[in-house]
Amino acid sequence: MKRIVALLATCATAVGLTTLLSPQPAAAAAGCKVDYTVTSQWQGGFQAGVKITNLGDPVTGWTLKFTLPDSGQKLVQGWNATWSQSGSTVSAAGIDWNRTLATGASTDLGFVGSFTGSNPKPSAFTLNGVACTGSVEEPPPNPGPGTGTPVDVNGQLHVCGVNLCNQYNRPIQLRGMSTHGIQWFSKCYNNAALDALAKDWKSDLLRIAMYVQENGYETDPAGFTSRVNSLVDMAEARGMYALIDFHTLTPGDPNYNLDRAKTFFASVAARNAAKKNVIYEIANEPNGVNWTAIKSYAEQVIPVIRAADPDAVIIVGTRGWSSLGVSDGSNETEVVNNPVNATNIMYAFHFYAASHKDNYRATVSRAASKLPLFVTEFGTVSATGGGTMDRSSTTAWLDLLDQLKISYANWTYSDANESSAAFKPGTCDGTDYSSSGVLSESGALLKSRISTADSFPTS
Repeated sequence: MKRIVALLATCATAVGLTTLLSPQPAAAAAGCKVDYTVTSQWQGGFQAGVKITNLGDPVTGWTLKFTLPDSGQKLVQGWNATWSQSGSTVSAAGIDWNRTLATGASTDLGFVGSFTGSNPKPSAFTLNGVACTGSVEEPPPNPGPGTGTPVDVNGQLHVCGVNLCNQYNRPIQLRGMSTHGIQWFSKCYNNAALDALAKDWKSDLLRIAMYVQENGYETDPAGFTSRVNSLVDMAEARGMYALIDFHTLTPGDPNYNLDRAKTFFASVAARNAAKKNVIYEIANEPNGVNWTAIKSYAEQVIPVIRAADPDAVIIVGTRGWSSLGVSDGSNETEVVNNPVNATNIMYAFHFYAASHKDNYRATVSRAASKLPLFVTEFGTVSATGGGTMDRSSTTAWLDLLDQLKISYANWTYSDANESSAAFKPGTCDGTDYSSSGVLSESGALLKSRISTADSFPTS
């Protein structure tokens, strides 16, 4: 999981190139298109996205080559391919999950580069030796999300196949932020903060992290239930989806909190059943427990929710801190081979970009074709919630989630004294939740990603 994003001072540039050539052997592309976009640029460095579209015969194994301009440009690192540079020529070869490209299929790559002086575009793109030629085009404007808020446009959500789909039965991606523990950071979730999240950040959803232990729900069930319901209402009033997170962490076996979960979800499901903006996450990060036990828990809690709210999407946590078992040395096959016996559900995946990289991303790439996934929590830093932000890995992850239309919520929309927080410490004592002066490095990156247009399909 690798990649990088900073704010571009210039408009993104695209090279759209299409040439249809005579048929070639199976391992060659008989026509191709390459879209090259500078997504971020900073002093001496930049990030670029490269989208390859195969317009010819299917290929099984491909190599993209292009020439960097003579301006001191160098490849620093890349993702979604095996990258190398020889002189001014850069090569990117397909990897396991994108090695085959059917006719009309596309794959998204990216790289971080350095430069001195100016930063012109590369040239001479070829795919398996076939030139992808054409004229330089500016990318079309990113269409807006239509009229209305995310909830207005999409209505009641449901799972269709491996996708989260809207009222038009079209796959969508929600992008938003997670609260920190509401027992600690309640002052961060006032009207001004949620106005900023909806209007300035243009967030689609708010994940409401209600810890069960650690001075959370178990200490005051009625009070925490009321606080969650209030935040659901505040999100609804601003047209955002509300993801109710039963934030279990220690102990890691969700069955420890089975009775509490049944009580809590019976209450919030009955109270919010008529709302279109509610999604339920029934166990945050199971750990130290096998998939069979997690599945058993889910199959006891889901019917409680369904009794009151038969239509809402429900998200089930997975083994190894919701890593689909990767953090325990397993993988997605245990869920694929033994899924939860319920409908309209998704499976949670969590990652922290500085700790979880290639093998985690490969798992998501494979699993996304078989399981409906929702990244209900991720961080730009290490799994501890601290350390230096890994811009490259974070951007790699976000680009992959965009490509696969996997929804996500970032940890956290708070001013916690940790590098994963979106705000600098003390921000929640004021009223500004959007300007560069209050955003952390992580917050600035996430705001730049979330605030781009959603383009939700309506037909």
